[in-house]
Amino acid sequence: MRAATRLLAACAALALSAAAVSAQDVKTYTVKKPFDEVRFELGNAVVARGFAVQSEGNIAKMLDRTAADVGATKSVYKNGEFVTFCSAKYTRMMVEADPANFGNCPFLVFAYETNDKPGEVVVGFRGLGAAKSEASKKVFVEIETMLDGLVKDAAK
Repeated sequence: MRAATRLLAACAALALSAAAVSAQDVKTYTVKKPFDEVRFELGNAVVARGFAVQSEGNIAKMLDRTAADVGATKSVYKNGEFVTFCSAKYTRMMVEADPANFGNCPFLVFAYETNDKPGEVVVGFRGLGAAKSEASKKVFVEIETMLDGLVKDAAK
């Protein structure tokens, strides 16, 4: 394959992956509460609905730890963590509507506080993006309603 053809193919693949990522809306709420309290309530909201936390991560610490490795000079977050979880009920509903919906699991919720706005905590969830079928649309609405309620509980 010629270099120009390979470059064109790589650009097309990048554009498609960027479109897929941008299709997933992120819904957030901002609260003026201590980060640790919001983060605790976020985990509680997951467990209170009967879901098991699959993984947790601290993006803020990772970015600070690797800043020098990538030439970064600015720290963005004072705090920033995510929680992922799956649901047998909701995942089954998604994949029965369309097997390609498998890519939407696990669900992801997060909380962060920026260095520019200390004391303001943003809590939210990663949306499921555009559904490809009417069956998927119906399921996505139900799941995003659940995720929205979960995040709202953490923001109270």
